[in-house]
Formats: sequence, structure tokens, C-alpha cells
Amino acid sequence: MLITITTRASRINAMFSSLEHGSIMILVAIPCLLLLYFAIKTLKERLFPNPHLPPGSLGWPLVGETLQFLPINLPPEIFVNYRMKKYDSPVFKTSLFGETVAVFVGPAGNKFLFSNENKLVNVWWPTSVKKLMKLSLANVVGDEAKRLRKILMTSVDRDALKSYIDRMDLVAQNHIRTHWEGKQQVKVHPTANLYTFELSCLLFASIDNPIHISKLAHHFDIFLKGVIHFPIYIPGTTFYRASKSGDALKEEIRLVARQRRAALDKKMESHRKDLLSHLLVTADESGKLLSESEIVDNMLMLLFVSHETTTSAMTCVIKYLAEMPEVYEMVLREQLDIAKSKEAGELLKWEDIQKMKYSWRVVSEVLRMIPPISGTFRQAIVDFTYAGYTIPKGWKLYWSPNTTTKDPAHFPNAEDFDPSRYEGAGPAPYTHVPFGGGPRMCLGYEYVRPKILVFLHNIVKRFKWDLLIPDEKVPYNPLPAPSHGLPIRIRPHQSSA
Repeated sequence: MLITITTRASRINAMFSSLEHGSIMILVAIPCLLLLYFAIKTLKERLFPNPHLPPGSLGWPLVGETLQFLPINLPPEIFVNYRMKKYDSPVFKTSLFGETVAVFVGPAGNKFLFSNENKLVNVWWPTSVKKLMKLSLANVVGDEAKRLRKILMTSVDRDALKSYIDRMDLVAQNHIRTHWEGKQQVKVHPTANLYTFELSCLLFASIDNPIHISKLAHHFDIFLKGVIHFPIYIPGTTFYRASKSGDALKEEIRLVARQRRAALDKKMESHRKDLLSHLLVTADESGKLLSESEIVDNMLMLLFVSHETTTSAMTCVIKYLAEMPEVYEMVLREQLDIAKSKEAGELLKWEDIQKMKYSWRVVSEVLRMIPPISGTFRQAIVDFTYAGYTIPKGWKLYWSPNTTTKDPAHFPNAEDFDPSRYEGAGPAPYTHVPFGGGPRMCLGYEYVRPKILVFLHNIVKRFKWDLLIPDEKVPYNPLPAPSHGLPIRIRPHQSSA
């Protein structure tokens, strides 16, 4: 009897051992087969190039030219501009993140991509973005993208923005009282980062509790680090931590959304109170409301796109104003004139933002010198021809503002800081596109303008400042941020308002 049981146990152990061995073999075989597929594919493209494809190099198998594309502490335009000169072509090919990519350069390339959305091309984001914001506008195309964008755009249209200005002013004043006044030194980038997050929490979901904001900010900082990253979901990886923080953020947004829906149903809140209320009650043309998951993912996406680019832009504006005292004085004069036209304690209005013409020209020139993004991707949805070259369906397409912003053909003395470039008609079409263009133009563009100008108004009329690290670098990783956070020494004006 004992021998029989022992024999059966041995057979069972042998069976499980065999199954375990087989599972391990499958786990090893799958990545090996994928590796072999991509190796054969890339070697074929290298050994037998199609003469009708754009000029360029696909670099090393699998890795391509990704390592050259993402160098640390180097300006992003180096990769594109070097190849523009080398190939002397309006489009060239490369290989990035395991994908064959056509890089479109110059205003003609920008116009082509922006004008052919949903015709020849549509949006493409890395896998990490698709996984973290599944139902957001970033991941939908065609009619569904048009439907979603239309709903979202009405929450940041001019009428909505007009109602936001006084709240922006209040948040800016409270932020300065807490984080600037009474201090001799301020590290601008992390401080501006906090301001933009506080403001987004208030305008998007009416969250103003400092403890709640601090909790959300903690998760959001972790989330940001993994949005554009290798999508490896293993404990300890950047993407894993970002996923967990993304889940925590979504749960917080979901709880607030449910509380708000209950308040709206009881007529206790206005549907124009903030972005969240708007999304809860706004239907598409067929009368269909957004699902809870759609609302949550799009709220998270809007936090992402409106936060980092604004923080970067505001930080770079502070940097250039410190370096150019004559520009600072002209901005100060404009802002003091606006301040003097207000009654004591009166908040800024939409009409005041329209008076900040020189200040916005300064911001525009900062965005030219240091664009808030290094570029974005599309993908070809059909085979098409551009500049005499064939672009196959499935290829990824890349555009960068850096292909035009430093080109002397479009901006004479391109290395000089000159706000007068934006007087009159301003730069030629498609040469200055810091927020993209066409149907996929950044949703938050109109929102970013008053957000930066309100902050600038409140800072400039109170302080003058000097850079503590005059030659501090501003690398892209993936967005521009000073390597040491831009520490400055601040000096209050004798009679600051």
C-alpha cells in the first residue's frame, strides 16, 4: 500500500515537474521568437532597402537609433538637425523604440501632418501611454476622437476660460504668499510645479484641501515618471510604480466624480462649476453621456497635458527674464499699468489678459527658444507619397518644433531672444508650433495662456530676481526642466502690490 502511494506521488511530482519545465520553455521561447522576428525584419530592411523610401539609417537591430534620440543633457534638436543636414531631405527614416519612423521636417512637413489627420495619418502614442490612459482622447481615433474632443473642448473654450480668470488670480496670490513671500531664495521649477497642480485641482475638480492636494501630488509625481517609459509591469520598475499611482489617482477621481454626480442630481451644484461637472452632464450629439471610466481617464490625461508643459514654460520665462533685465522692465511696466487700473483687492478679469500683449510676446519667444515638447508621433494609416518618397502603412511618423524654431530661414538671428518677432502677422504659418496643430492641437493651449500670464502678473509686480546658477542647463527628460530646479534669489519691490 505504502509503495503504491509513494509510486503515485512520484508520478504526480514528475508530471508537475514536466509541466513546469514546459511552461519555462514556453516563456523562454516566446521572447526568443519575437526577437528572431524583429531581427529578421530589421536585417531585411537594412540589407535590401527600398529605393522609394526616404533616405536615412535604421541603426542597430532592435535598438535602432533610440540611444542617439534620447541623450541625457543634450538639446533634442541635435538628433533631428544633424540628420536634416546629412540627408538634405524634407523627410528621413530612422528606427526608434523598435519602430520604423519617418521624421518630417520644416513647415511643409508640419502642415502635411497637421492637415491629414484621419485621412492619411492618426495619432500614435507609446504603449505606456495607451496602458495608463486607456479610454482618454490620446488613445482614440476617427469619429470617436472627434466626439470626445468636442465634449472636452467646450470645457476649455473662451466662455469657460473667462469664468476661470478670477480663480486663477486667487490661487496665484495664495501660492505666492505661501511659497515666495518672506523668502530670499526659491527653487522655481518644483515651486511652479506645485502651483500648476494646485490650480488644475481647483479648476478641474474644485479640490482645494491642501492635504488632499498633497496626497494627489505624491501619486501624480510617480505617475509622470512612467507615462513615457518602457511598459514593463514588474514590481520595482518605473512603469509598475506609475501604474499603481495611476490606479490610485483614478480611484480618487472616481470618488470625487460620484460625490459630484449625487450633488448635481440634487441640484446642489452647477454644471458650470468646473471641468468635472461639465463632463458629467455633457452629452454628445446622439445624447450619450460619457461613461465614468471615460471621465476618469480623460481627467487624468488633461492633468498630464496641462501640467508639465505649463510648469516648464513658466520656469523658462522666469529664467529668461532674469537674464534680460530690459525685457523684464518692459513686462513689469505693462503689468503695473494693469495693476494700477484695478481697485484695491479687485481680481484680474479676461479683459486684463487681453492687455498683456507684450508679456505674451515674451512668452511666445521663450516657447520658441525652449519648446515645451520635443515632438510627438503619428502613424500612417494608408500607404502615401510625400516629397517623392513612399511612406508605408504602419510606419510611425514624427514631427518636432525644433525643425523650424532655430532655422534662420524662418527666424533671422535665430539664437537671439527677440519678442518683436510676434508683432503684426508674426511668424509664417507652421513655423512656430509649440503646441502642435490641426485636429490634434494641444487641448490645453487656450488654457495655458491665461494660466502663465496670471502667474507672471503676480510674480513680476512683487519681485525682481537673479539666477543662482547662471549657466544652468535645461535638458529634456522628456520635457525641458532645469537640471538643478532653477534656484533664484528674490528681492521684493519697495511697494509691491
